[in-house]
Amino acid sequence: MTTQLGDTIKALIRAHGPISVTDYFALCLAHPEHGYYRSRQPFGQGGDFITAPEISQLFGEMIGVFMVHAWQRHGTPGDIRLVEIGPGRGTMMADMLRVVARLAPDLYAGMSVHMVETSPKLRDLQRQTLAAHIGKIDWHDSFDEVPRGFILLAANELFDAIPFRQFVKTPTGFRERMVSLDADDELTFSLGVAGIDPALLPAAPAGLPDGTIFEIAPAREAVMGTICARLQEIGGSAVIIDYGYTVTAYGDTLQAVRHHEFDPPLAHPGEADLTSHVDFDRLSRTAAASGVDVNGLMHQGDFLRGLGIVERAQALGRDKDPATQNEIRLAVERLAGEGAGKMGELFKVLLLSHPRIDLRRVRPAGAS
Repeated sequence: MTTQLGDTIKALIRAHGPISVTDYFALCLAHPEHGYYRSRQPFGQGGDFITAPEISQLFGEMIGVFMVHAWQRHGTPGDIRLVEIGPGRGTMMADMLRVVARLAPDLYAGMSVHMVETSPKLRDLQRQTLAAHIGKIDWHDSFDEVPRGFILLAANELFDAIPFRQFVKTPTGFRERMVSLDADDELTFSLGVAGIDPALLPAAPAGLPDGTIFEIAPAREAVMGTICARLQEIGGSAVIIDYGYTVTAYGDTLQAVRHHEFDPPLAHPGEADLTSHVDFDRLSRTAAASGVDVNGLMHQGDFLRGLGIVERAQALGRDKDPATQNEIRLAVERLAGEGAGKMGELFKVLLLSHPRIDLRRVRPAGAS
């Protein structure tokens, strides 16, 4: 099946030759006319995937609890910028703001809210979701547009949507993975001429086979550097949540999701969400090198349980009918459950702060 963006990419390859996985990834998600995030509403049951905030209000509420805790640990400063990069439908921010207003009315009254979102369609949805808070909110095309000042920042499933590079082991070394056309004029993977500095490769086991893929994401590290630079200006904290791994390793993690099912990455350009796993090892090292304190790197389940998701779920289900209570219980298990294949373990949470404060597993005053 061809797509409008697929035809555009094929024409580009015919005219200029194969393109890198980086460029293919960027075109699929951000092409100004046919890019996935520019042309579709991807979230929820009617979209292609469901993010944690759409599973249950408990997720966004726990992020709100974290923001109150961070603010208190910083000494309750005034004139706060609460920032979310890649805010989806605005669900997480709505749940965060409800909790912040209840636990810390002074924080809510004195802060401004900043949504970094490039999609006009998603901005419209966010305005509907956040109608009760609209006077406090500004939208920005990039993080650089957020006014300078003390920030509390959240980014959920942001970094997996930032382009990355892939290199393939060959008998003569690693070469960059490209997207080209096969004999039937269909998109296919191929090899380019560019290599990679061997110093960037992790230690390899003996006999690493040809065809092994290594992924590196300079663009993700650049975004992390930008966030850390802002934290250093006046101060603040950030919580970064994404699907990923904690030790840099080899492996192909490029995947596409379409209609809630995995799809071949080259099959439906612009009509499927492309992602890859986030290397939290390299992100943590980037943050530390910038002078920002890496307050913790943990499983999502540990983070949520430390903030009180189990107790909050019990309170939310109190006096509810058995079906509702079971629905709440299943949501907690889905978000914070331990074990292979569960979100509580697959998703990681990176906590950053400047100056150095202790953010780990401590609930804010007033939280229940």
